[in-house]
Formats: sequence, structure tokens, C-alpha cells
Amino acid sequence: MSEHLSFEDLVAACSPGGASVLTVVTDLAPAAGAHGAIAPAKYVRGSQAVYAYGRRFIDGEPQHVVTIDSKSSSLNRVESALADAILDGEEPLSRMPRIQVTYEAGPSLADYQLPHRGFDGHIRAATIEGVAVTKEARYRAARDAKAANVRALMELSPVSLLFGSWDATRKSNQSRFRSAMTGEIIGVLAVQAEGGPETPMMGGARVDPVAASVQLPGPVLDGLAKAQSDELSGKLLEQIAKDVKKSAKGVASASRLGLGAIPPALESLGLVACRRIIRSTVLSFSALRQLRFGSPGEGDVAGRAVLAGLGLASLARANRELLIRANCDLVEASAPVMTLDGRNGNSRQIAPLSVEEADALLSAALDMAQRTLDLTWEGQTFSVVGNPAIVAGATSDEEDAQ
Repeated sequence: MSEHLSFEDLVAACSPGGASVLTVVTDLAPAAGAHGAIAPAKYVRGSQAVYAYGRRFIDGEPQHVVTIDSKSSSLNRVESALADAILDGEEPLSRMPRIQVTYEAGPSLADYQLPHRGFDGHIRAATIEGVAVTKEARYRAARDAKAANVRALMELSPVSLLFGSWDATRKSNQSRFRSAMTGEIIGVLAVQAEGGPETPMMGGARVDPVAASVQLPGPVLDGLAKAQSDELSGKLLEQIAKDVKKSAKGVASASRLGLGAIPPALESLGLVACRRIIRSTVLSFSALRQLRFGSPGEGDVAGRAVLAGLGLASLARANRELLIRANCDLVEASAPVMTLDGRNGNSRQIAPLSVEEADALLSAALDMAQRTLDLTWEGQTFSVVGNPAIVAGATSDEEDAQ
């Protein structure tokens, strides 16, 4: 019978010479059954959409696999679960300090929702009480934090230490912290062909109940586009304007405005059959042990335990849902296998953590940090005002975003 992860286990893992990692591995399966195919993650190579194939050592031999959920996407799902818990006021996660950037005519985003977390461009371009954030003393101290003493960053943006961050655009004195938590989902391809995998294709189509084709005079099409101009991208408006110009005195297709049918065409990436699907997550205690909090000994251990507890509480919530993407509905084929490294080739199997158990570990770590580090989590929010020029210059056109 698997043991439960105790707080003593967590403290020992955060202490010098402790466990290197905690791993969670779950076998998944297509919700439709073994015959069901799924949509892996899509990537862009040149101008083409592709799947990420590779070779992994599985069941004692190298096998062709495809990426279903990448390392960065998997981590984003953990952060999304953390964001939901904070939005719902769930303790102890809702007590976590954070940086919040708010745009007057746009969104309000926290550091755990931004790609570079506490060092993100949205935050660095913001102001606080009319002063550039980069000149504010608390933020400068957080930006200057290094592994030898991360206390200032821990008090402002702990997610930057757990999920990784890099102050890449800074001219000098850059801070960079690797993610202490990584994960992915891969699928072992059902067909292990000698020459490597072949990407299946599938057809797409659109039916218009009014007419298979809608052809409009140029001025009419132009008027329809202008009536919706506030809601259409600049790129689409340019394409429609070209269609109108080419039509001269004739007519042009209104398909760009979603009118008319699109005949089936075998040109989209198809679904992939997998004989096995594996989700894995690794929490690196070795990475956490590189961090110090200005309190050698028990205080440093407590700071690491808080970050580990934060990761486990967020992961437990993320694993409650199996929402990946359209055409990729999955179920658990077996219970998660959680393993705690015991060093020197030894390991212990741990019972999967429930949300309540993970929260209890984080709460105990916070109590220890309060006592040894005087670290208090009360939902402190470092609020900054986003630069309005960023919202004004925002576009959804993919070419502009690349």
C-alpha cells in the first residue's frame, strides 16, 4: 500500500541531500476507446502546421511518439488552475502574493497569467503612482534577486521562482530562475513504421443553409465589411478591400465574411491513433534547493517547502480536469503513480495527493515560514497600471504577432 506524503517528507526533500525529485505519471486513453484518435498539439514550421514527432525509450525499446501537451503548455495548465483557485478565494492559494497589472481600457492580469511572470513586459512597461515600475524600490529589489537570496522576489512574485522566469531584456544584472516543475503528455503512436510516422489528413467543410455561394457586388461587400469594421481584424479588412477592388463592376465572393459554403477538402492535419498516452510531471527539489531566502538553515528550508507546497496544491487542482483541446478528449486509464526519489537508486511510491492533502502541506509550510522567515502570505497584491499604448497597439493578426 502506498504511503502518504507527510510534511516531514517535504521538509526533508527541501533540506540539503534530500530527494532529487517527486514524479507523477498517469496513463491516459482516448475517451472514445482504444479505436479513438486524438488531435495532438500543433506547431508551425515555416508556413505549415505540423505535429511534433520524436523517439522515446518506452517499454524497453525506442518508439515513435507525438507531443500531445508540451512542457510549456502543461505548466500553463497548472498556472490556470492556480488562477481559478485564487479567483474562487480558495485558501491557502488565495493568500499568495502576486503582481497585478491593470489596463484602464483592457484586461487585468496577474503575474501567474503572464509568460515571463514577474519580469513580463506588461509589468515592466507599467507605472505605479505615476512612476515607472522599473524605478520602484520593491520591484527593483525583486528584479535584482539572485539564487543566493530570493527573499524580495518571494514576497512579490513567488510564482516566478516556482514556474521559472527570466529578465531577458534587461541590459545587465539579469535574473533567471529555471522552472522547478515541468510536465508533458506524449502519445505512443499506434503504428511504428520503419520510415517514421506519416501525418494523417482530414477534410473540413462549411454548410450555408441559405446558399452554397454568396456573390455580392463590390460596393455591397464593402458596405458589409465597413459595418463590422470594429470587430474585424485589419488583415481581414485589407483582404476584403482587395477583393472589392478586383471585382471592379462585377461581383466578389463573401466567403471571407463567413457567408456561403466551403466544399470538403482534405487539407487539414488529421487525428492520430495512439497505443498509449502518458502524462508526466516532475517537481525538482534539486532546483528548489538552489534557492536561499536570507535565513540559513531552517528558514531556507521553509521557503523552499512553501514553493514546493504551492506547486503540489496547484498541480492537484490541475489534475482534476482533463481538458486539453478540441478532438482530444481523454480519460485516466489508471490511477496516477507518484514517486519520491530516495537517492542512490532508491525511491518510494506515494499515494496520489488530493487537493485537501496538498493544501494541508502548503499550510504547514506557511506556518513554518512564518515562524522562521517572518514570511506572511495575506494575498498581498503589488498593483501596477498598464501602459495604455500597449492596448491601443494590440492586434489579433497572426502575421503581426510573429
